[in-house]
Amino acid sequence: MSDLLYQKPFRLRNIFAGKELDITDTGRSISQHIELIIFTRYGEHRHNEDYGCEIWDLDFELVVSERIWEEKFRQSLQRSIMRDEPRLDRIEVEVKMSEVEKLFFGRNISEIKKKVALTVTGIVQSTGEHYSFNTALFLSPLCS
Repeated sequence: MSDLLYQKPFRLRNIFAGKELDITDTGRSISQHIELIIFTRYGEHRHNEDYGCEIWDLDFELVVSERIWEEKFRQSLQRSIMRDEPRLDRIEVEVKMSEVEKLFFGRNISEIKKKVALTVTGIVQSTGEHYSFNTALFLSPLCS
């Protein structure tokens, strides 16, 4: 198996032009894999029904308690990363939900969306380095 880590998204035109795919470092590769886990719904991966996380099921769930919602998502994501990202140890996931108001200038319209801030930390097994990943998602409909 090759030790090369490829940059996402793949630039297939490079292959057709006889060039190599772009490569990346371990930290960026782990981050890309975590993004893939977040944006994959359970059952979507044809060869592994357990791959992904619960955000898709929770996205349209009526949020009665933000703390309960945050904890359900945190546990789902942490389980998935621990199971599917073997390059990380001592994985911790933090989820924080807030409301964000978006103003549409010129139309006197505002929209309030739920924003979910995610932080994943751990230790890279091969180097012992500290690892940190941060992103934010907007719910209903889910977008980043």
